[in-house]
Amino acid sequence: MESAQASAPQREFLRPVLLSDAAVEEQRIIESIRDGNTAAFGQLIERYLPRALGLAMRILRHHEDAEDLVQDAFLSALKHIDDFDPARPFWPWMSRIIVNRGLDLSAARSIRSTEILGDYVADRGSSPAMDAERSDIFAHVRVAMLALPPRRRLVIELFELEGFSIAEIARLLDSAPSTIRWHLHVARHQLRGALAHLHGASA
Repeated sequence: MESAQASAPQREFLRPVLLSDAAVEEQRIIESIRDGNTAAFGQLIERYLPRALGLAMRILRHHEDAEDLVQDAFLSALKHIDDFDPARPFWPWMSRIIVNRGLDLSAARSIRSTEILGDYVADRGSSPAMDAERSDIFAHVRVAMLALPPRRRLVIELFELEGFSIAEIARLLDSAPSTIRWHLHVARHQLRGALAHLHGASA
């Protein structure tokens, strides 16, 4: 009986030693929410809203659609917070909700996509001639990217534009690393074929 009582406080102090201060604070927030303090969920929204919107934009290509997706995903996370293990980081779980719902949306309907890469390319100084050439290239890239299946397009953007590793993308999309590598290989091949004429080559 005494050994059982002695082991309880030990379990309380093990996790903080192994986690960063930010992770411990996140655990406390989640445990507070699970105890009924739903107002504390606003702290998680404040922490992860920019990343959530960025990820949603990658999938849906339109700001209003992305905002709707993120709002829906946060509401779903709050609804199912009791199913979440507070000992685990919140963002991977949240990002999977966004990805799964976003890919379902993009496959089920035609998403407005007037801006693909423009918001993510920095202006590093150019002449009017360079602007015209760059605009033409971006237009072709937009068309080529839109021709990719949503999941494959997301893989190549997360890898090439966001700097995610194969392992990170695999966890995010709940896929095997070999599957992610295959998507990446096929996407690159399709893009090279679609953009070959820009280099004077044939597809």
